[in-house]
Amino acid sequence: MVKSAKGFLNASLATKVVVSLIISIAVTSFALAQEILPRPENPSNAELTNQADNQQTQILVDSNTLRTAIFAGGCFWCMEPPFDALPGVHDTTAGYTGGTTPDPTYAEVAGKATGHYEAVRVTYNPNIITYAKLLEIFWRNIDPLDDKGQFCDRGTPYLSAIFVDTEEERTLAEESKQKTQKDLEDKGTVVTRILQRAKFYEAEEYHQNYAQKNQLRYKYYRKACKRDSRLEELWGLIFS
Repeated sequence: MVKSAKGFLNASLATKVVVSLIISIAVTSFALAQEILPRPENPSNAELTNQADNQQTQILVDSNTLRTAIFAGGCFWCMEPPFDALPGVHDTTAGYTGGTTPDPTYAEVAGKATGHYEAVRVTYNPNIITYAKLLEIFWRNIDPLDDKGQFCDRGTPYLSAIFVDTEEERTLAEESKQKTQKDLEDKGTVVTRILQRAKFYEAEEYHQNYAQKNQLRYKYYRKACKRDSRLEELWGLIFS
């Protein structure tokens, strides 16, 4: 019985020695690995500041790259979708411009007493799409021969116009108007105006992206206004 107890104790002691040896080897190996492997360097405050400045600069560059163009082509519900579909167009905004009343409401503009046009502001990246291309899409989505309005909408708020901001835009607009007149010379006279850009007032929220938010109503209105049939008659193709 005594021999058995001694044997058990010897075995237990041997096990502890082996376990301790394994642990010692593992700790030593880990320590050596820490010394051999390169340690990641923590960036200094100056480096972190430089990284933040570079990111901020990139944001400013991207923002400064974008430009805006303003077009009036009758109902602004119908003028947003053709531009929204273009690569390089960041967004479109429905609004009012060209009049005298500050911060007008839709009811005031529709009442034809403010002098404002219904218009769209197109925000775009000129590195991807040119102003000349925007003009092309504009012409193909209006009736430039109508001097009373656009399609079923009548009156000054629905007249067509291009609002230019620079001499370069004015030159491009004039050239595109001449080309449009040549394309439609057997159908009538182009009466679309080219005007100096004025303050643009964003329309009420429910007018923004109306075609997307109210698809059935938009399609019904567009069809009832016979917009597409007139565009097809003028251009043969519909870009909407």
